[in-house]
Amino acid sequence: MTVLAGTAFMAGHATAAEEQIQKVEITGSSIKRIAVEGALPVQRLSQEAIAKSGATSVADLIQALPAMQGFTIGAVAAGSNSGGNTSASLHGIGETYTLVLLNGRRIAPQGSGTTVNLNAIPMSAVERVEILTDGASALYGSDAIAGVVNFILKKNQQGGNVEFTYGGPEEKGGNAWNANVTYGFGNLEEDRFNVLVSYRHDEQSTLKAVDRSFADTSYVKFSRNGNNYLWDRTSTSASPAGATVAYNNPKSASTAFSPYLLQNGACPSNSYVTNSNARACGFDTGSTVEIVPQSKRDSLFTKGTYKLNDNLNAFAEVAYSRYDLTARIAANPIPISIAQTVNNPKTGKDELVFNNAAAYATYIQPYLTPAQQADIKSITANYRSTDFGLRASNTITQTKHMVVGLEGELGAWNFESGLTWSQNAIDERYTGGYAKNQAFQDLIANPAFNPFATQQAASLQSQIAAAQFIGSIRTASTTMRGVDTHGSRELFDLPGGKASLGVGGDYRTYRYEQSPDSNGTTKDIYSFNTSPAYDMSRDTYGAFVELLAPLTKSFEMTVGGRYDAVKAIDDKLAHKTVGKKDSANTYKVSARWQPVQTVLIRGSYGTGFKAPSMLDLAQPLVNAGFTAKSFACPYPGTAYCRAEAIQYNAVSEGNPNLQSEKSKQFTLGFRIEPSAAFSFGADLWDVKLRNAVSEITEDQAFADPTKYASSFTTYTEPSTGNTYYAFKKLQVNIGKKEYRGIDWDLSTNHKFDFGKLTTQLSGTHMLHANYTVAGSDNVFTSNMNFFGDTNEVTFRNLMKLTTTLDTGRLSNTVIVNYRNGYTDAAANVRNLGTGKNEVLRLEVPSYTTFDWQARFAFNKQTTIRAGIKNLFDREPPLSLRASSGHQVGFDPRYADPMMRSFYITGQMKF
Repeated sequence: MTVLAGTAFMAGHATAAEEQIQKVEITGSSIKRIAVEGALPVQRLSQEAIAKSGATSVADLIQALPAMQGFTIGAVAAGSNSGGNTSASLHGIGETYTLVLLNGRRIAPQGSGTTVNLNAIPMSAVERVEILTDGASALYGSDAIAGVVNFILKKNQQGGNVEFTYGGPEEKGGNAWNANVTYGFGNLEEDRFNVLVSYRHDEQSTLKAVDRSFADTSYVKFSRNGNNYLWDRTSTSASPAGATVAYNNPKSASTAFSPYLLQNGACPSNSYVTNSNARACGFDTGSTVEIVPQSKRDSLFTKGTYKLNDNLNAFAEVAYSRYDLTARIAANPIPISIAQTVNNPKTGKDELVFNNAAAYATYIQPYLTPAQQADIKSITANYRSTDFGLRASNTITQTKHMVVGLEGELGAWNFESGLTWSQNAIDERYTGGYAKNQAFQDLIANPAFNPFATQQAASLQSQIAAAQFIGSIRTASTTMRGVDTHGSRELFDLPGGKASLGVGGDYRTYRYEQSPDSNGTTKDIYSFNTSPAYDMSRDTYGAFVELLAPLTKSFEMTVGGRYDAVKAIDDKLAHKTVGKKDSANTYKVSARWQPVQTVLIRGSYGTGFKAPSMLDLAQPLVNAGFTAKSFACPYPGTAYCRAEAIQYNAVSEGNPNLQSEKSKQFTLGFRIEPSAAFSFGADLWDVKLRNAVSEITEDQAFADPTKYASSFTTYTEPSTGNTYYAFKKLQVNIGKKEYRGIDWDLSTNHKFDFGKLTTQLSGTHMLHANYTVAGSDNVFTSNMNFFGDTNEVTFRNLMKLTTTLDTGRLSNTVIVNYRNGYTDAAANVRNLGTGKNEVLRLEVPSYTTFDWQARFAFNKQTTIRAGIKNLFDREPPLSLRASSGHQVGFDPRYADPMMRSFYITGQMKF
């Protein structure tokens, strides 16, 4: 809530003849002033910088910045219900701590928290982006602990422009194109009105794992330090099915095997003998994944402004986006009961009942000892329904954002007020690979159906086709309604100039709803958990004040404070109130000192807070998928163990006792600009979080299930009725986090006889990325260059170099992106030399890519750009991580699977 560093938010176009100096409002402050390099670090992306980047989406643009780490990428949609959600995350602190604004206002988040899906931002309407890399809770309230990303859209444009882009990789798959048109009419100063309309359409085709050698298998062979290894990420849910036999005696471990392997001495195609069990085949799921999902996006932005009088404007703006994404992963793993123990009501005794006696006699009994046959509790076929095709989920995400308001001057005050209605809504649908419940039960009751066969009989294909479930499984939406007002004015004279005051406040209501489709429930879909239903709402409000004091001509200070209140959650379905009202007082003090014209020194100190999301507080116990990795039974020899190391089911539950997280942070920086041809600056920043939300990790819980017994519960499979252990996710306020780093940038330019050479080099150097181990408030660990407990890496060094040679109508730009190497996730691998399994952490090398773009201006109206991304065709380095998406063999968050790709863009103004 202090004056930002950066450039002006120009409210209009002043001509050279007028030479008038306008007061502007900049991200990070409510006080309008003449734009200068201020007391807070702000990075600014202009329209030309956006075009040079070659980015085809807002996510591509933002996530490529060196200051961004720890965000969600769209490719994680493969195998999740994210719908292709993409986010911004400053300095690795986390996406929930980075506030995203549209024209300085909040936009409806995706989910029950405040994280904004970047797909909601209309890219063709973006004039520039301002990134405040310091906390701003004292101005904006919750969630701005790490900083703010403000997308500032076009305004008062006359005339139009049309743009078209087509591109794709050199290798197979992943082609994309987009087209947009923007038109504005009416001059605000002359006609008293302006209307702007911008529309864009994007399409991205799928990229399959088999189209890239580094991602085409879950059975990964590699070499390190002279040794040959095998990393096995295959699944024992296979086609033909594997078998699991559980016994009545809890001390008798379940047995698992593949009848096909034992009958034929080898696994079928696309399957391999697993590292963990020489009697079982693992299905190569990774080879079937689409590592970049197919998507379409339409976005529309329109704004109308009317000049009521010389000092007052009325405005209305509407932003709409529709993002249609289809993600496909391996065929559905479906457990099928071959036999199970049930209680006979007539005798009162438990009896073993065979659902498929023929399958038992042919595929199970020959591989059991007589003692095992006499002690059977249940038999399950671990079947993968390849006959149904890949699992395909289609998610349509719609964002609607409307603002009406007034801005201008009233007496000595500059002010702006607005009413906002904003909504993010998703509709998740299954479009293939899932089976109708009753139809599938009829199928497996058909004597011709054989889960242990390599392919189902031709006579069953029509029945399989009729058993496909196609339809919606859930809809969800987050709706935000709000009102805000703020203003600023000059107060009194100080030695350095006029002191200025800024004040403001806002009130917002959030409502999060989720509804399972009436035809997409457990009774409709085989082996499926009905999506939970939610209807929760809560109100937040706050007010702030800030004072800018130029104490001397070279030194000024800004102080500000804010009060926020977050009310308890109204759970409309449970007819109760969850949690309690939470409030926070935050403040910030900043200063800038310019001892000489070419040197600026600046710094700030402040506090921040983050309120828990509604589901963090009020979520009932619900199914949450599976653990990221396979684990052995936490309590060997007990009734709810699975037969072998496997991904256990996961459940999650809210904690109504969660409190807001609190932060303290500071920045200290400088900028030196001895001439117009050279500039260098650096800012040290530090964020300390207390009362942080911490969650016991899977690795912690399975490594010490006695200590973390509260992290385990049971889960009953809807398809077989079998009950197994499950991992329970529960968050508590106990942790601490400490992040520190240096953002730096250097820019130079030099004029030659043939043109102008401009170079910009920027980066983030991390010093600390520490956090307490879950369940502790004093035992610290770190993600620094290390794949940590949070299943991600904080890179010590991220850098970006942009060099442009402008020779008039032609310009050439080279962009170099660099991230250092790191220590990968721990993985269980087979040493092929010794034949033994080992735990290995790879050292992943650094990753550097070069991009090139040429721009040619035929005239002032027509421009063409052509570019190559990843010019030297750098392949993503091998990673053995087992989380954040179904892609195998590389980490899609840290490397681009497209490899060398080409694009061409044409633009015409009219």
